[in-house]
Amino acid sequence: MIETPQKSSRQVRERKVRVGKSGVHGKGVFTVRKIRKGARIIEYTGERISWKKAQQLPAHDPKNPHHTFFFSLDDGRVIDAGVGGNEARWINHSCEPNCETSESKGRVYVFALCTLKAREELFYDYRLEPAEPRTEKLERLFRCNCGSANCRGTMLELL
Repeated sequence: MIETPQKSSRQVRERKVRVGKSGVHGKGVFTVRKIRKGARIIEYTGERISWKKAQQLPAHDPKNPHHTFFFSLDDGRVIDAGVGGNEARWINHSCEPNCETSESKGRVYVFALCTLKAREELFYDYRLEPAEPRTEKLERLFRCNCGSANCRGTMLELL
């Protein structure tokens, strides 16, 4: 089932973000205008599927099979933003993020951790929880490119 929120004409007029080329990795999401600390920026949308189904799906990009648009939900399901997803699927990881995600009633929203200037790239800490045992190889597969002073070198959850 694909769940896509209804957009009012006001929401369309008040567009907050755009997708563009990222200096960190591939595509990224950038602010269109100033966004205040604490503001809800965007919902992470896509098809809600079971984790079992998510693991069986072919890679979105066969050249990079570990890159997905999955977002794990508290109830064990996954949002697959590769199907019915929006701009939020292109938000990159950083060990020093300027955004955070919050789940409410099965919906995931991205909020500003600080006041963001126009044309600023959005980042949140993915804190990925792998389904397999954590190894050095796995950490390399999920290497972090954020370049922040406190970079932990991986997008995986801290041990």
